[in-house]
Amino acid sequence: MEILTKCLSAFLVGGFICLIGQVLIVYTKLTPARILVAFVVGGVFLTAIGVYEPIVKFAGAGATVPLTGFGYSLANGIKEAVKQYGLIGALSGGLTATSAGIAASVFFGFLMALFFKPGDKT
Repeated sequence: MEILTKCLSAFLVGGFICLIGQVLIVYTKLTPARILVAFVVGGVFLTAIGVYEPIVKFAGAGATVPLTGFGYSLANGIKEAVKQYGLIGALSGGLTATSAGIAASVFFGFLMALFFKPGDKT
């Protein structure tokens, strides 16, 4: 029963985050790129003020998989690096914390470009 409640909470929180994105796409003139950047910055901001951590504890992957979770990882990486290395950690901590996800994105994007014909739709 516990696994069901965890799955349900992840689904509801992740779905709500996606709902916010869909509302922004449909009802505003924001481009998808600006919405994605807003989600990352929002994740960083919510982590900085201490709001996103309880959401992550409640929803797990429902809060860490969307782009707000990437912002959460960036902010946590910076916090840890600043504790360990001081102010210089603010420059390297975010990339260190998210390097595996960035590398995977580049690798799989390259792999898909090999199998499919990438290009603009005209």
